[in-house]
Amino acid sequence: MTGMFAHDALLVSLIAVLFGAIVGTVGIRRGRQDWVQLAFGAIYANFVLVTIATGAMIYALVTHDYSVSYVAQVGSNETPLFYTVISLWGALEGSILFWAWVLGAYSTAVIWINRKRPGTLVPWAAVTLLVVALFFAILLVGPANPFMPVFPVPADGPGPNPLLQNHILMAVHPPLLYLGYVGMSVPFAFAAGAMFSGEVASDDWIKISRTWTMIAWGFLSAAIIAGMWWSYEVLGWGGYWAWDPVENASFLPWLTATAYLHSVMVQERRGMLKQWNLNLMVGTFVLTILGTFLTRSGILSSVHAFTTGTIGYYFLGFIAFVLIGALVMVAGVSEKLKTRGRLESATSRETVFLLNNLFLTAFCFTVLVGTLFPLVAEAARGIKVTVGEPFFNKMTLPLITALIFLLGVGPALPWGVASKAQMKQKLLPPIAGAVVLGAVALIAGARNPYAVLIFAFVGYSAFANGREYWIGMKARHAAHGENWLTALSRLVSGNRRRYGGYVAHFGVLFVALGIAASQSFRREREATLKPGETITVAGHTARLKEVWGRQEPQRAVIGATMEVLDNGRVVATADPRMNFYPTQSSPVPTPQVVSSIGGDLYFNLMAFDQNGAHATVKLIVQPLVPWIWFGGGIVVLGAIIGVFPNRKRRTVVAPARQPVAAVPIPVATTGGGEA
Repeated sequence: MTGMFAHDALLVSLIAVLFGAIVGTVGIRRGRQDWVQLAFGAIYANFVLVTIATGAMIYALVTHDYSVSYVAQVGSNETPLFYTVISLWGALEGSILFWAWVLGAYSTAVIWINRKRPGTLVPWAAVTLLVVALFFAILLVGPANPFMPVFPVPADGPGPNPLLQNHILMAVHPPLLYLGYVGMSVPFAFAAGAMFSGEVASDDWIKISRTWTMIAWGFLSAAIIAGMWWSYEVLGWGGYWAWDPVENASFLPWLTATAYLHSVMVQERRGMLKQWNLNLMVGTFVLTILGTFLTRSGILSSVHAFTTGTIGYYFLGFIAFVLIGALVMVAGVSEKLKTRGRLESATSRETVFLLNNLFLTAFCFTVLVGTLFPLVAEAARGIKVTVGEPFFNKMTLPLITALIFLLGVGPALPWGVASKAQMKQKLLPPIAGAVVLGAVALIAGARNPYAVLIFAFVGYSAFANGREYWIGMKARHAAHGENWLTALSRLVSGNRRRYGGYVAHFGVLFVALGIAASQSFRREREATLKPGETITVAGHTARLKEVWGRQEPQRAVIGATMEVLDNGRVVATADPRMNFYPTQSSPVPTPQVVSSIGGDLYFNLMAFDQNGAHATVKLIVQPLVPWIWFGGGIVVLGAIIGVFPNRKRRTVVAPARQPVAAVPIPVATTGGGEA
């Protein structure tokens, strides 16, 4: 009954979005505002209907209604309630349903906020969002229908993928990823709306889309960091980024969206890069759909990927539709996108932003080629080709190093032309930060040239960005007598976009430093220990206390308790373990991490004696890894600051002056003539 009711809701949703797209298009063409309002109503109705279907799916999961195909696929009587609920996005059909719900929520918010704006930009954006919603509605009633009836109804199910039910981050990473992915539909819709409405030459659509891009970019940043953290905490290999194709798929739109957020400032300030920004936004949306295709088509072998039948063809068709349509539209408005500004100097902020865009685009293209090449090679020649970490590191490290350096140069240079004196004043002092961190890297034992350069450039850029805060605070302190904290608060609130960007820069620098340190100074050792024996790595000692086991509702667990010692005193404990699931032929390891500000001690149980006589444990020392997670949080904080409008300055109206009586002014004379 639940499945039939929810499926009917999805059918009505498909009819609503199709009706809204058609009526909206005709209404805009004929100038019928009442028809446009019907299209807006279709967006609201779609959200309500998909919410009903999503709520019904959660109810079916919680009540173990195995007559619903998706519940029979991922449900289990033994799975804890928490993991039962979040299994909504744990497999293909549920993830598509959740995707459609997030799209409906975004669309409703966007149209409601902008519903009173004059012109046809918002109506065309609404039609675009309805077309995107139509695609996902077709999937939900077709190849990705989660409410197919099951007969005979099984008494139990296999439960979610074991890898997806052994860490809290499973509840965080996928929703953040969908909020980032789906959020990119909004600026794309405004880009399409600007082209359809003829407002593409105006910067108005840029201002609206920038805010929504920042929101989606913030969610996507958080999703990438959470995914890295999940991989680090769950998979047991001691790393956080493996250039996995699906990891890359989430990174690609982040790169193009980052380029857009920088280059859009050049358009607003200098009237340049209009067509480039339009292409960046279209490309970002296409990359989100490509990432969904890679994850859900079954063509990839990945811990992240879902396997299915024909759904990949639907995604390929939609990608082709968007690309062809976008190319035609961009070509049609190219005459309206002529640039009025130009680069006046190589030593200007817009030049740095242009270089930043070139490096980010080259980065995106490199990752895209490395990700898709194995698929193309297998399709064309029938052979499996692997493009792994060595290729990506070799090709991207120079770009990463250059981008970190530009993080410091960009904020320092002015718009327009910088004089030699300005360049010396702005660009030379941060060298002190580069010298300090570069020396720290060398003293700590870093010998890889890129690692040393990254340390140095992080120091340079941190100094340069911090100096921008210091200059602004100092000016406010001198002009208004404000204390330093008040000066900082009002400085940021007066220009949230600028200083929020600098906050995000600091977050990226923390992430870069954490990655460089953990990769350069990582040390590891594996040993078989009896209870009471110790293992020492890079000055850190741990002792095996015991090997233990327990039965949990959905799995059996074997663990080893490790005690971290400091001068013989126990300062922390860790319990790495192996989880045995009935549906899994091999155990799923769960490492245990002991974190401090200086780094992590990463314990992984590799093997054990069934009688508890000994256990084989790997201990990895990972310097500064927590800085990656902290830096990711700072990036998101910067996005939040940049989204909110600037603090309005109060205008003090001076009291009207009283009229002053005319006073005769004596005129000096010389001789008998007038002066």
